Amino acid sequence: MIGKALSSKSSRGFFEKTLNDITGVLEQTLFAEEIAREPGLLQSLDARAKLIGALALLIAISMSQNLVVIGALYLLTLPIAYASRVPMGFYLKRVWVLMPFFTGIIALPALFSSFSPGAPLVTLIDSTSPKIYLAITQPGVITAAFLLLRVGASVSIAVLLVLTTRWSVLLKALRVLRVPQAFVLILGMTYRYIYVLLHAANNMFLARRSRVVGRVSGGDNRRWLTTSMGAMLAKSYELSDQVYLAMQSRGFRGEAQVMETMTWRVADWMWLGVFLGVAVAGIWLGR
Repeated sequence: MIGKALSSKSSRGFFEKTLNDITGVLEQTLFAEEIAREPGLLQSLDARAKLIGALALLIAISMSQNLVVIGALYLLTLPIAYASRVPMGFYLKRVWVLMPFFTGIIALPALFSSFSPGAPLVTLIDSTSPKIYLAITQPGVITAAFLLLRVGASVSIAVLLVLTTRWSVLLKALRVLRVPQAFVLILGMTYRYIYVLLHAANNMFLARRSRVVGRVSGGDNRRWLTTSMGAMLAKSYELSDQVYLAMQSRGFRGEAQVMETMTWRVADWMWLGVFLGVAVAGIWLGR
């Protein structure tokens, strides 16, 4: 009886966790669209100005050889995010919750003397028989810090750009800047219909959860999950055909149109000049 109860509880935990994760992704997507409609600093600027300014800052971060300069460029994003009415807790968590984990896996080997020889900071193994030496070195710490800070600052700028710009307008700005049409179209369709497929997956898990009574074995769960994956693949393939035919019937001939018009204003030029000036200063000071 105890084993059945644990198995049933594990099954409920699996479905409930999956439902919560899918619902969380949907809520974050809707919340990001709401932020882009706020009357904030970046929301009031032309998407092209924001895009060019963000690219300039990303180039400055990648070219800078000074940790202080990279840190300063990152810190500049915080007051801009606040002035753009981006919730600071939400903004910081989007960048620093998962990013250090994945980047840290890549940066971890660089800490040790085997990959970054130099002055040791912490000696971990120093054996003469057999000869084994392993230490955390100063060059290794500097290398790892550069990687973590560069990735964190770059992701912060990208997240700020996406949160304060509606996706359709951002894609139009990419097209105006001569980004290939196929790339822009694929990005737009992926963003639009991944929401539809997530919603369908959420409905499937909810329907499954509402029909599960009693004990469900792990094998049954795996078979249902495999079947659901196949059904989602078939649904996405069918949906792609329907969407393409609908686009063709509405006049689509290879170029997606956006109703909103983008116009340069004095404020756009001024802020673009500020972004470019900060980027040039960052490259100069970070040589």
